[in-house]
Amino acid sequence: MSTRKLKKTPHDKMVAGVCGGIAEYFGIDATLVRVGYVVLSVLSTGFPGLLVYIILAFVMPDN
Repeated sequence: MSTRKLKKTPHDKMVAGVCGGIAEYFGIDATLVRVGYVVLSVLSTGFPGLLVYIILAFVMPDN
């Protein structure tokens, strides 16, 4: 059983640390997560990516 938890990162953050925390959780580069977020935000018309980011910024606990 894994003890990893999804948390915002204090050391690899640009705005709130959400993308950095997701990258840490999955063990990938934060730049890839940020690029993926931008692509997803541009391509999503039904549910804007900015709203998802704001919700995650409030819901995800700090590290």
